[in-house]
Parts: sequence; structure tokens; C-alpha cells
Amino acid sequence: MTKRNSYKTNGIAACLVRLAGGIKGVSLIEVMIALVLTGIIATAVLRLYSTQHKNYMVQDDVTGIQSAARASIDELTRQVRMAGYGLPLGVPPLIAYNTDPDTIIVTYAAENCETVLSAPMPKPSSELKCSGDLSCFYDGQWVFIFDPDSGGGEFFEITEVQVAAYHLQHNTMDLSRVYDTNAIIIAMNQIKFYIDDISDPDHPALMMQLPGRPAAVYAENITDLQFRYRLDNGTIVDQPVLMSDVREVIISVVGRSNNPDYAYDDPQYRNRTYSSSVFVRNMGI
Repeated sequence: MTKRNSYKTNGIAACLVRLAGGIKGVSLIEVMIALVLTGIIATAVLRLYSTQHKNYMVQDDVTGIQSAARASIDELTRQVRMAGYGLPLGVPPLIAYNTDPDTIIVTYAAENCETVLSAPMPKPSSELKCSGDLSCFYDGQWVFIFDPDSGGGEFFEITEVQVAAYHLQHNTMDLSRVYDTNAIIIAMNQIKFYIDDISDPDHPALMMQLPGRPAAVYAENITDLQFRYRLDNGTIVDQPVLMSDVREVIISVVGRSNNPDYAYDDPQYRNRTYSSSVFVRNMGI
């Protein structure tokens, strides 16, 4: 065997021994290379995780904005469309507050739920003696009583419905006056919508309030609520003088992300605006 072949054979043998585990140790250079490669791989994995996590948080925030804002605009549209339904004369279907954010009160009658007094009230605290079926009324319900002849009326809370006796009790509050026979009691929905950005400034919310009830959160992270009103002459105003002139309500809702985006100089939030227009079919059209 030549000398060159001997070197070649010895080199191959050395490699085989190394692969077979004959040489137990590793050199410092190999350790450093392994550490560098591990660092590169770990950095790449962490970067990928960070990017994926940020994308997930962004998508989650966008989904939250869409869910809250769309639910808000849908509910406002539905309620405003009902404004004025079945109301007696003198009860405003809408009450507008041109503030920033705006506020609105929507009023309409509950379907097929009314009765009349069968006897006059002796005094404002007296129980209400009625005629007809009272099964649609319930304890704790707020209703409206009015005189169809002389006009005028008010909301009050029913404390007890006595269906068999045809009586309605209102023990927690006196009425402002007595009502005569044939005064009408009607179940009404009166809902106030506004933005609460004071209780928790970091998480403003769309609030819904019923008569005699504490306000409840309808949707979180709603920062702005605006109403504009198209009158029968085509003019668009922020606050109408006469609600009977209103033909369309233009609604705008701004939803905000739950988390700030620190990519900006100051913590800022993503915002989405949703709009709707409602023709008020029950207001003199």
C-alpha cells in the first residue's frame, strides 16, 4: 500500500471512529458553533411567536370592535324604528340631546297590552280598578296612565297585578293626580341610550336605561354615539325643534379596541365607525 493510500485509510478510519462514538469530547469551536446556531434558531422562534401573538391580539381586538359596534348599531336601529308606535297624543316618540356623545330616549307602546279604569281614583295613592284582561301586565313593570279626554299622563311602577280582582297596585309611589273612569293604562317601552365614559374612562360603554331602573351596559368599548335628524323638508339637523317633523334618524357608533397599540408614540386604540339610517315609520308619516 502506498503512503498516500495509507493516509487516506487512516482519515476514513478516524471519521468512522468519531461517528461511532469512539471520541467522546467536543472541541471549544464546536460548542461555540452549536451555541450560535441555537441562539439563531431560538431568536427566530421567539420572533415568529411574537409576531403571531401580536397578530392574534390585533385580530381579537378587531373582532371585539366589530361585535360590540355592530350589536350596538343593530339595537339602536331596531329601537329607533319602533319610536312612536301606539303612543297617545302628547307623548314624544323621541327625545334628542345634542351632546358629545349624543343621548336619545326612544318611546313606543308594547303591543296589545292596555286596559282602562272601571272606576275613578279617590286619591292619588288608590289602587287602580280596571276592566279587561290584565294578564299581560306584571309586577315591577313600568306603565303609562293618561286621560284620553283631558290629556296628560305619567309613568308609574306596578307593584302587584291582581288578575282575578282586576286591580293594579302602585304602593311604592303615588300618582301626581287622580284619574277618572276610562283613563287608559298602557304598557310602554321607554329606553334611554347614552355613552358612559366616566365610570371607567379606559373602557367606555353604551348604556341602556329603562324608567325607574339603574342603567345597564349594553356594549363595552363604545366611545362615541351621534344622531342626526332628517326633517320632512330634507334638512338635516343635530337636534330637531319639533319631533313631528323628523322623517329619518341617522345613527353613528364608534367602537374601540380593548387594548392600546403601543406601536404609536402614545398608547392609542383602533377605532371603527358604523352608521345606519332609520326611517321613522310611526312618526306622522
